[in-house]
Amino acid sequence: EYMGALLLISTSAMSGIQWAPLNIPRERRLQTAAVMAWELVQPCCVFLLLFCFFNPFLFPLLCVYLVWSLALDRAPQRGGRRFEWFRRLGWWRYMAAFFPAKLIKTAELDPQRNYIFGYHPHGVIGIGANLAFATEALGFSNLFPGVVARLVTISSNFRVPFFRDYLMAMGLADCARHACDYVLSSGPGESLAICIGGAAEALDARPGVYELTLARRKGFVKLGLAHGASLVPVIGFGESDLFEQVANRPGSLLRTVQNRFLHWFGFTIPLFHGRGIFQYSGGLTPFRRSLDIVVGVP
Repeated sequence: EYMGALLLISTSAMSGIQWAPLNIPRERRLQTAAVMAWELVQPCCVFLLLFCFFNPFLFPLLCVYLVWSLALDRAPQRGGRRFEWFRRLGWWRYMAAFFPAKLIKTAELDPQRNYIFGYHPHGVIGIGANLAFATEALGFSNLFPGVVARLVTISSNFRVPFFRDYLMAMGLADCARHACDYVLSSGPGESLAICIGGAAEALDARPGVYELTLARRKGFVKLGLAHGASLVPVIGFGESDLFEQVANRPGSLLRTVQNRFLHWFGFTIPLFHGRGIFQYSGGLTPFRRSLDIVVGVP
């Protein structure tokens, strides 16, 4: 065993790859598996779409589903199709324990009022916002009973077949103005959670940096004034540390291309990397770094 460990260390040093040890506790393996499953949801939805498309028995059902979901279903503009059992699945808790992540309450929130939770920083993917507002992994409902927070995302996410239903099951809704108006008008406690900086802020996500995008982001303030909803600041300490991002300083060619892409399509693609599943040197899995999400005073 000693010689085997020595050989592994020597091989890793020569290759420049930091391999994961073999004797990892089962709990940590389950945490990694939960994060990996979360990352694979969208590719699996695309694969399912292609499988149904090329299957002669499923193709007619797929056509009916596409017409209904993309032309008739207005659920994304009506607060989503939230399933509490799905939000409370045990795998979300494993995912939260991976970092680990925790939700910190600093003030009581009156369940008779409406709120707009402004989450910063966006980070590369916005993992903290998803854990805090789209699942019960961090116990949001226990900390703020009577307050129903719906995380909102760009409309294009609801045009991806099957993935849209996954998002709505978590309680996500469309970020369009009329959709936000609908949620805040639905009754006491109905609230929104918004990553204020959006994709533009994601381009500044890198370890140790908390650069917020607030200029020309006044829409959520106007929305709060229109509905009498209180604004609640939320900071995800550690969100920017979960991935490394390729240098893209303002004015660089890469940043120019990313900004142009954002202008054309409403979203952009940060060039980032994290760790792998069996090694720690590179991959698309986030790093195991603590994520403390602090909910401020309205």
